[in-house]
Amino acid sequence: MSRIKKIGVLTSGGDAPGMNAAIRAVVRTAIFNKLEVVGVNRGYEGLIKADFVNMKSYDVSNIIQKGGTVLGSARSQEFRSVEGRKKAHEQMLAAKIDALVVIGGDGTFSGARLFTQEHDVPVVGIPGTIDNDLYGTDYTIGFDTALNTVIDAVDKIRDTASAHNRLFFIEVMGRDAGFLALRSGIATGAEAILIPERQTHTKDLEKYLAQGYKGHKNSGIVIVAEGDKSGGAYTIAGEIEKKHPEYDIRVSVLGHMQRGGAPSAFDRVTASTLGVAAVDALLDDQKSIMVGMVNGEVSHVPFNKTIKNKKKVKDSLITINDVLSI
Repeated sequence: MSRIKKIGVLTSGGDAPGMNAAIRAVVRTAIFNKLEVVGVNRGYEGLIKADFVNMKSYDVSNIIQKGGTVLGSARSQEFRSVEGRKKAHEQMLAAKIDALVVIGGDGTFSGARLFTQEHDVPVVGIPGTIDNDLYGTDYTIGFDTALNTVIDAVDKIRDTASAHNRLFFIEVMGRDAGFLALRSGIATGAEAILIPERQTHTKDLEKYLAQGYKGHKNSGIVIVAEGDKSGGAYTIAGEIEKKHPEYDIRVSVLGHMQRGGAPSAFDRVTASTLGVAAVDALLDDQKSIMVGMVNGEVSHVPFNKTIKNKKKVKDSLITINDVLSI
């Protein structure tokens, strides 16, 4: 039998649609298994400050459809220190919290890994980031919703681009990974996609635009991940405009609108599945792992592995875009 009687749940790092669905699943699965459960407000910062709230089933009613996170999120500088993590552990002991479920990205899991190593606290992570860049899971919570948000915005921009024969450079989130840019670019029929994983020189883009866009298209969409090595949408658009003043160029940065909105059905179901799996893993004496989804099934991945390994974009998707953008 597991020694766990009381668990805490927190969200950390950037918010992602579906986090509330995951919180709901964790709380209700814990209650189903006769456990006490507390919500930790403001991520690791709340853990250090003992900002805890006891949660019952009705506390998570009517949140599955909401974006953001009802527990709030914050990046805690103090938790990065040994002293900060020690203080967090002392607060857990005082509140008799035996284990944690943390919902977030690689930064969240890096902190959780250190916390487990230093204080032997059972911690299970749920991947929640719109970037979809965590190794060991096919999808992270929030990615599908953000993807559909981008697609909706780009479709609208395409309408005005066509009306005025304009070339739009649209910047989407993805500081270190191009998953969002690549899939949204394919889904919207973008003429070109610039991502951090693939070096694209200005001259290569110029050549394509001269052969493809300029010759026979009445609008153009170039999707740029914010972390692209070219320097972002404004930089690359400025370089193209200097050399080709004949292009009517516009730039649109979608920004934080990609994080908001009601989660898609896919994100709600994924979050619910992983929330249940996280509590089950704790009861099975698992710790320092992430629960993810691989080929439609729940997977367990050590924090050490998901943090150190880099998830790769599929070359097949890059090829698909190259073929279809002619």
